Amino acid sequence: MNPLALWCVDSGFVETREAQMGEGMPVETLFTGISRGTERLVFDGLVPPSEAERMRVPGQEGEFSFPVKYGYSAVGQVLEGEHAGHHIFTLHPHQTHFRVPESMATVLPEGLPPKRAVLGANMETAVNILWDSGASAGDTIVVIGAGVVGALTGYLAAKLPGTHVTLIDVNPERARVATALGCHFALPNDAPTDCDTVIHCSATESGLQLALKLAGQEATVVEASWFGGHTATLPLGGPFHSRRLRLVSSQVGHLPATRLPRWTHQRRIAKALELLCDDTLDVLISGETDFRDLPHHYGEILADPDTLCHRIRYETT
Repeated sequence: MNPLALWCVDSGFVETREAQMGEGMPVETLFTGISRGTERLVFDGLVPPSEAERMRVPGQEGEFSFPVKYGYSAVGQVLEGEHAGHHIFTLHPHQTHFRVPESMATVLPEGLPPKRAVLGANMETAVNILWDSGASAGDTIVVIGAGVVGALTGYLAAKLPGTHVTLIDVNPERARVATALGCHFALPNDAPTDCDTVIHCSATESGLQLALKLAGQEATVVEASWFGGHTATLPLGGPFHSRRLRLVSSQVGHLPATRLPRWTHQRRIAKALELLCDDTLDVLISGETDFRDLPHHYGEILADPDTLCHRIRYETT
């Protein structure tokens, strides 16, 4: 039977269509995760032409804007070969079954349930963000935007000895998530100031402007969200220069230069999956939908501000 996949066919419209299997070892999909921020840009046709090639993901079919098969967080069971029977994580769109090169698949570590492993790509991003931030023991750290990536970044930062980490979000319901992950929580007007490290993950102009306000003297502000084709206006006069602030970008497609001599993409994703072996992180799964029902609910899942990681369940044979 040919595999079925979710396709974005026009702005705001999706459907299931047959798809290619690809090449490599055969995998039956167990779960995929929706990455709300990026997939919403794809769903709305807002991927800028200049970024179309960089935005491509393994297993993608079609081109931006439409039609396109997109997604990058899949967990499945290998059907044949050396890893037959093992559960693996890989970057692949929402699809019932597929083939993937062995080099693109990572066997789940013992203790990580497949249901939680859909957070793998998000945790890998969070690891990269923390590296880029330079945050260290004892720092006062704020993370603006308590979506999945922001929450995971805060979770990792809170593991550093002596840190004081605050997740900031406009949604007061995210306080429950922050507390579960060992972080403090604040609404934007109550955020701590004079911080050592500020990490912005909200993909909003107001969030990035707030990040500059909260940074202390010679602090680093990390822009970790992606605006797609949108433009953000920033107040780069006044305290931005007098405080000698450092604004840096973070993007998971490349390893930081300081890590390249020792780290590979494979080592990084393996470590990210290992870091997911904590039951606490189930708080980031905000819902689950059967793949067969996904076309009817995909738009509302992306539009719902309470969505964190929405998990897609696949019926196995």
